[in-house]
Amino acid sequence: MNTKRTALLGIVVLYFVICLEILIMISPFAGFFYAVFNPFLVQLAAHPATVWLTAFFLPHMVLPSSFLLVAIRVAGSFLVVAGLLLFLVCALQIYYAKFGRKGAVTGGLYRFIRHPQYLALAMAGIGLAILWPRILGVALWCVMVFLYYHLAKDEERRVLKDYADTYRPYMERTGMFLPRSVERLLIPATGAGRFLAFVLLCGAALGSAFLLRWYTIHHLTLWQQGNVTAVAILPEDGVKMEHRMSDILTMAPVAARLEDKGRYLVYVMPRDYVMQGMIADTGDNWRLYKHHHTTAMIVDWILHPFRHLRAGHMAMGGHHPGMQHGMQGGTAAPAAGVVRRLIWLRLDKVAPAGDAFGVFGVDVIRQPVFMADVELHQLKLLAIKDLPSGITGWNHVPTPVF
Repeated sequence: MNTKRTALLGIVVLYFVICLEILIMISPFAGFFYAVFNPFLVQLAAHPATVWLTAFFLPHMVLPSSFLLVAIRVAGSFLVVAGLLLFLVCALQIYYAKFGRKGAVTGGLYRFIRHPQYLALAMAGIGLAILWPRILGVALWCVMVFLYYHLAKDEERRVLKDYADTYRPYMERTGMFLPRSVERLLIPATGAGRFLAFVLLCGAALGSAFLLRWYTIHHLTLWQQGNVTAVAILPEDGVKMEHRMSDILTMAPVAARLEDKGRYLVYVMPRDYVMQGMIADTGDNWRLYKHHHTTAMIVDWILHPFRHLRAGHMAMGGHHPGMQHGMQGGTAAPAAGVVRRLIWLRLDKVAPAGDAFGVFGVDVIRQPVFMADVELHQLKLLAIKDLPSGITGWNHVPTPVF
């Protein structure tokens, strides 16, 4: 039993570390966290057999243009909040019965299923996997479900020893994780049947992640010409890319930094886009763990899923940083007009240039090259800056794609 509990605790802790990575990233403890966790991610990303685990399957930096993707993201926040609230209610029921010596808990939420607390944690786990959608989180969720099942069976054996007269009839009329009538339809009674059901659940979870990844890639706002693919953070910038990207490529400071045989991915964003440090190390203003807005960012991340993507740094309680020091072009005040920041990444292990979606392959290596601030109406290059290669604002963290 101790071994099972220790294994479950280890998996649960690892799962929440993976899925709460974004919250730790914006906290003052980010440096300590990545000193321990990042070598693990780097090792996964370094091997072809495991690199897919570090990939993302839903947008988390790009504002979704698809109603389905928006609905899934909102559902993620709902599942997190609802799952944690349900778990809290279950915990209160259990401890009330324990301290009041009420016997086995069979009322309240337990009237419908025998283990609502584990169902609540599974719900919250799905929500967290949507909010920070590394495929590794989905794989660990499957492992957690497996351990929850065996832990629940062990708990039932212990309860039967003390309350057999009341608990056995309760077990016969109440489903384990779903209402009895539903469970009979979905989950076979035999051990082999239940194992097959678990395998199918894992296949459905991981298969859904890859299907959503494909759907996400094909619903990004993209522009492509030759060896350059651009992706817009805001869907409405698609029109701007169509009208201006070709001209931007001909600007002398930009063209001088591009190799004819190189393949590039360009993120197009507002200059004060709050999460740009996840793409490249664009300066101290975008190393969010160095600021003191962690609580506001957590609330926004869960309760206002898209506000920080659209409203930028000021939505997080920050200030408008203006031009970055060290960029060619000075440190002038924010320019009038429509200014967009373009962050250029050089790609290795990528599909041929004719494939616009090949830049998002799980094994593609992305190296920051430079960034440029452009006023789009007058097509004026305001500033340009070379970027440290191979690092983001969080050093060597594997770069998120979406």
